[in-house]
Amino acid sequence: MSDWLPETPRNLAFPTTAYVTLAGADWLASASPHPEAMHMLWAERPEAPSVLPCGRVFDVISVPALFGRRMVDRLWSAGPGSGPVAAHRGRILLFAAPGTAQRLPALLAWEEWGRAVPAPLCHGSGDAVTVPPLHPRAAGGSRWLVAPDVREPWLPGPDVLLWACVRAARGGLGADRESARTHRETAGQGVEGALAGG
Repeated sequence: MSDWLPETPRNLAFPTTAYVTLAGADWLASASPHPEAMHMLWAERPEAPSVLPCGRVFDVISVPALFGRRMVDRLWSAGPGSGPVAAHRGRILLFAAPGTAQRLPALLAWEEWGRAVPAPLCHGSGDAVTVPPLHPRAAGGSRWLVAPDVREPWLPGPDVLLWACVRAARGGLGADRESARTHRETAGQGVEGALAGG
């Protein structure tokens, strides 16, 4: 696996859009069999989460929040960026190209670092997901980290998300090792200090 995926677009600045634009709402609504009804619902209740089907317009890969943050960090710092990303109930939802939900688990099973990756929940054809409100609410609840802001956002495929999973797993392992080393050193200093003072 290469360190860089040249066939994917690269954005150097992390997006700051925390709310869905009109073009982004059109894209989300296009996943529904009744886009007009979605727009009417959002007009009446813009603060309410919505349920949308997966598989035709996008797939969604759901990972634990901490691991998902590591993935998003890797995607934006050393990779091609991401499509829309949301936080929902302690998980990060990465919107991906249709078909990703079917292929990513097989790629992870084949990858040597796959065991270090928390098993993702892959939502594809026949599944539905809850998406955050179009506009951010008060603290808590679902929210967009990278909100859809164009009519056809770039969506990562299984190869890009595999890359991000492996980088996040490697980075997390290094951080865990560093934390354990620091803890051992601190604990050792505490014992030495107690013996010297004791």
